[in-house]
Amino acid sequence: MIARASEEGERAAALGDALARARAATSRGAVVDDRSDQPLSVSAAMALAKGALEGVAVRLVGEVSEVSNKPGYKAVYFTVKDKSAALPCMMWNNRFRAAGVPLRVGQLVELAGQFTLFAPKGRMNFDVVSLKLAGEGDLRLKVAELARKLEAEGLMDAARKRPLPIYPDVVGLVTSPRGAAVHDVLRTLRRRFPLARVLLAGVAVEGAAAPAGIMEGMRQVVAAGAEVVLVVRGGGSFEDLMTFSDERLARTIARCPVPVVTGIGHEPDTTIADMVADVRASTPTAAAEAVSPARESLERHFSARARTLAACAGRAVERAGADVRRCVTRPLFCDAQTVFAAEAQTLDMMGDRLSRALPANLERDRGLVVRQRERLARVMPAAVEREGARMARCRERLVACGGSIVPRFSQQAAVGAARLHDLSPLAVIARGYAVARTAAGTVVKSVEDVTAGDTVDVSVTDGVLNCRVERTRRVDTETVEWEDAV
Repeated sequence: MIARASEEGERAAALGDALARARAATSRGAVVDDRSDQPLSVSAAMALAKGALEGVAVRLVGEVSEVSNKPGYKAVYFTVKDKSAALPCMMWNNRFRAAGVPLRVGQLVELAGQFTLFAPKGRMNFDVVSLKLAGEGDLRLKVAELARKLEAEGLMDAARKRPLPIYPDVVGLVTSPRGAAVHDVLRTLRRRFPLARVLLAGVAVEGAAAPAGIMEGMRQVVAAGAEVVLVVRGGGSFEDLMTFSDERLARTIARCPVPVVTGIGHEPDTTIADMVADVRASTPTAAAEAVSPARESLERHFSARARTLAACAGRAVERAGADVRRCVTRPLFCDAQTVFAAEAQTLDMMGDRLSRALPANLERDRGLVVRQRERLARVMPAAVEREGARMARCRERLVACGGSIVPRFSQQAAVGAARLHDLSPLAVIARGYAVARTAAGTVVKSVEDVTAGDTVDVSVTDGVLNCRVERTRRVDTETVEWEDAV
C-alpha cells in the first residue's frame, strides 16, 4: 500500500509538472497579441492545446471499462478508469499486437504513452506506446498460458487421472506444519477414518523455494509408503497461491506414482496443481474427506454386509440340510450292501468260470507240451547230423583256402628276411669286416672321432677286440693316397 501511494504521488507530481509546462506554453502563445483583446480562433486554440498536451508523457494504471477492436480499424480504442475519472485511449495495431495482451473489460492494465488531441472533434486521447497487465492480471495471464500448454500436452486429461483407494492404510500429507490446514485435515481423518496412518511432510507453502519443498515432501511420503498424497494449504490471495501454479510442481504431481488430491485455498480458488491432480477438492477439509470413508457410511456398509452374509449362510445351511434329508431316504444309505451287490455277483460268476476253465486249460497245455517234446525227439537227430555235415564242409573249405594263402605270405616273409640279412651289420662282419665303437658305444665313422691313446671296441665275427689307438691315417679318396696323421 505504501509503495502504491508513493507511485501515485510521483504520477501526480509528473502531471503537475506537465500542466505547468502547458500553462507556460499557453502564456507564450498569448504573447502574439497580448495587448489586444482579439480572441483566438477555435483552430488556434486547439493547436495551442495540442502542442501543450503532446509534450506530456506518463505511465498510469487503470481498469479497462470498454474496448473497441473492430476489423479495418488502424488502432484499438479503449477506456481506462479509476474511482473518480475515465480516460479514452488508443493504441496503433502494430503496438497492440507486439504487446500480446488480449484486452478485456475489468482488467487492470499498466499503460505508457502521451496525451494527444484530435482537433476536428475536440477530443483528447491517450496515445498508448506500451501495454501490460498490472498486478494480479499479469499473473493470471501467465497462469492461463501455462494451463493451455499443459492441457495441450495431455496432463489435464480425465483419462490420465487415477481413482483413489477406497480404504487407504497410509495417507501422505504435504502442507505447512504451522497453518490451520494441517489441523483441519488431521481432525477430519481422525474423525472419519482413524485406521489410516498419516505421514506428514512439513513444507513451506509460500515463497520462491516453496515449489521445490513441496516436490521433495511428495517424494518423501511416497518413498515411505503413502498410498495417496494430499497437497493442501489454507486460503490466501492470488499471489499467495502462485506457488501451486509452478510448472515443475505441476509436472511432479502428474508423474507421481500414487494418486494426488489437492485442497488449496477456498472454493473459487483454482491453481495449476488443481488442474493436473487426480482429484481437486475445494478446501483442505474436503480433500481429507475425499480420501477417507465416513465412519457412519462404514457402519452402514458393514451392517449391510453382515445382514447379507447372515442371509447367505442361513440359505446355505438350509440347502445343506435338505440335501442331507434327501440322502437319508435313499436305499444306498439304508443298506450299505446294496452298494456292492452287482459287483459281488459278478465276482462270484467270474470265480466259477475260472474254476471250470483252469483244469481244462491245464490239460490242453499238458498235451501240447507232450506233442512238442515228441516232435523235437524226432527232428533233433536229423538236424544234428545235418549241421555236422555242414560244419565238415566248412572246415574243408577253410583248409583249402588256408593252403593257398600261406605259401604267398611265406614267400614274402622269405624275401623280407633275406633283405634284413643283407642289411644286418652281422652279415657285414661275417664277410671279414669289423665295426669299431668308442668307449661311449658310438660307431667310429671317421678318423676325427678318435685320437691317439683312445680305447675302442672292435666287433668281429666271433667276438669283440679291446684295442688302443696308436695313430690315425687319413685316406684321400680322390688322389688315392695315404697320409699319416698324429
